[in-house]
Amino acid sequence: ALARDWGAEVVVLDGNPGFGAANNAALSLAREPVSVLLNPDCVLLDDGLSRLAAMAGTRRALLAPRLLNSDGSLQRSAHPVPGGLDAYVAAVTIPRLLPRRLREHFEPYRSADEIEVGWVIGACVAAPTKLLRELGPFDPEDFLFAEDIDLCLRARAQGVPTIFEPSIEIEHSGGHTSSERLDAARYALQAERRREVVEAQLGSSALKRDDRAQALTFSLRAAAGRDRRRNQMLLRSLRVAQNKSS
Repeated sequence: ALARDWGAEVVVLDGNPGFGAANNAALSLAREPVSVLLNPDCVLLDDGLSRLAAMAGTRRALLAPRLLNSDGSLQRSAHPVPGGLDAYVAAVTIPRLLPRRLREHFEPYRSADEIEVGWVIGACVAAPTKLLRELGPFDPEDFLFAEDIDLCLRARAQGVPTIFEPSIEIEHSGGHTSSERLDAARYALQAERRREVVEAQLGSSALKRDDRAQALTFSLRAAAGRDRRRNQMLLRSLRVAQNKSS
């Protein structure tokens, strides 16, 4: 009702078809040359969304802003292509201590300048409407998690870059939970979906490298006491996902 009151066209779907199918349904009705895929847990801080849409209208690319947590800290919203050998370097080093070029490769969400990345969190992505339709944009079978990785990797395979634009900032509350049980279920599904997407888009060799790099990252962070509980849960979820597919 609130959206309608502000002049928005509301698309009513039967039940909950999932993130991908819902976005596809809305995009099929879009009439503007540029579309923005925006999560409901995003907060607009200024006219950044309008500026992002204007940028997207001038290039054949997926554009994403810098995402901030509710306390103003940087969200890990932009990442390199998964499954590369360089992921091992990121696992055993502290990227913030590396030279700028390497640091921004491993942690592009910290970049102060526009940069091409492997994938971005899909909370806010702008692109020409025609391009998004060409890309899908989402697999309607993907109910939840890893749709953003899948979209960015499919775009990359077709020569369409994903661009991180840090001059535009949007607050994103993210999928936070307060229950360890809910966290465990979410991490398990995330691990399973990521593995499916990486293997489908990059192949089994990339999947093995990504698994090893993630396991190494989670293990070392937990051992160093860096968000130990979360990293232990992530490691367990990865192991469970690996066992399910073996």
